[in-house]
Amino acid sequence: MENLGETIPTAFTRRAEVADAVTVARFVHALVGELSGGKDLGMEAATRNAETVLADANVVAVMACAGDEPVGVIILNECSAIYAGGRFGLITELYVRPDMRSRGIAPRLIAAALQQGRERGWTRLEVGAPAQPKWERTLAFYLGNGFEEVGPRLRRML
Repeated sequence: MENLGETIPTAFTRRAEVADAVTVARFVHALVGELSGGKDLGMEAATRNAETVLADANVVAVMACAGDEPVGVIILNECSAIYAGGRFGLITELYVRPDMRSRGIAPRLIAAALQQGRERGWTRLEVGAPAQPKWERTLAFYLGNGFEEVGPRLRRML
């Protein structure tokens, strides 16, 4: 399917369940590959991880579909922090197939995430944007969808 920049009127979102682990793993595998410059997470590990994460009660996953075909996913984790006034959501993965980008899929996933957050009483939704300026388009997407910059995110592996 050629990307014409048109929205997909038949696209919809639904909760992703453990039964969707292979599809979610495929999307996250592709996301990690894009962000890491091709470092392979490995499909077997990604599928095991997806099964574990999707079974976690503090995780909400939403899949976007065009017709009956999955085209994207967003994974949300419930967190708690004093600065946030209690519980909030963290977007840990958001991926839309390259051939479906700029067609309204990611904003639908963000809208579904906001709805999930409201239903759970979250005070906010946060996301770590990838390094700039390489991922300038990703940052622009989030800013264009109502997010605001609050600083970089760091990590230390355990």
